[in-house]
Amino acid sequence: MQTVSTNRSHGGTQGVYSHASRETGTEMTFSVFVPDHAPGEKLPVVWYLSGLTCTHANVTEKGEFREACADLGLIFVAPDTSPRGEGVPDDGEGAYDFGLGAGFYVDATVDPWARAYRMRSYLERELPELIGAEFPADMTRQSIMGHSMGGHGALTLGLRDPERFRAVSAFAPIVSPINCPWGVKALSGYLGEDRVLWRQYDACALIEDGARVPDLLVDQGTADTFLDGQLKPELLRAACEKAGQPLTLRLQEGYDHSYYFISSFMADHLAWHAERLDA
Repeated sequence: MQTVSTNRSHGGTQGVYSHASRETGTEMTFSVFVPDHAPGEKLPVVWYLSGLTCTHANVTEKGEFREACADLGLIFVAPDTSPRGEGVPDDGEGAYDFGLGAGFYVDATVDPWARAYRMRSYLERELPELIGAEFPADMTRQSIMGHSMGGHGALTLGLRDPERFRAVSAFAPIVSPINCPWGVKALSGYLGEDRVLWRQYDACALIEDGARVPDLLVDQGTADTFLDGQLKPELLRAACEKAGQPLTLRLQEGYDHSYYFISSFMADHLAWHAERLDA
């Protein structure tokens, strides 16, 4: 692991780091905020997954999470959204919703994407190993959250591994990629046309197939321009109601899809996570 930068903030250290990834075969960059703590103390970890076009930097610079994390004693980890670098394939037309910046947190099975686009394995295995080895992280207390495509990632990673993640929340998530244009493009491109394979990457399908967590928290802005065409929170509400999966879905009046929305409710989400991480 290489240190790209560190900055003092809110009585803690905001760092950006890079490493050579065995899963993607590329150099991967991520950010970690570590609050000040007693020598030898291990702190719970909150993972944050970002949306389309983003890197680790978007939430790091605009998410306004550090004060809450310092107060609550939470490590905050923000990975990238896709592999990057020379030789990594990208959308042929440079579209924002596929390829670089749009890994959708899957392990691709279709060439040429299968070689590098392994964000599921990167987040399920490789990066947690590095975080546990290099930071004062209590890896028995982890939670996950995300925005948009990253909300999809947080919901699906959390539902697939409830033993690892004690809390799962999302801002404006893509709740059912199987049923929206962004998701159909990504899943067909990365996984092929067998929709049975897609279900492991769809929160609503996972819940229909029996996945459960103690609770879900979702905030969605009512002025989000992607609300009806791409995000469709009503599908998640229906799936949870049918399955008896607890869900707190809050429609926030007048908020859009931006970090103005996310930062407005970030501290609230982190407090919700902290309650469950201390249980």
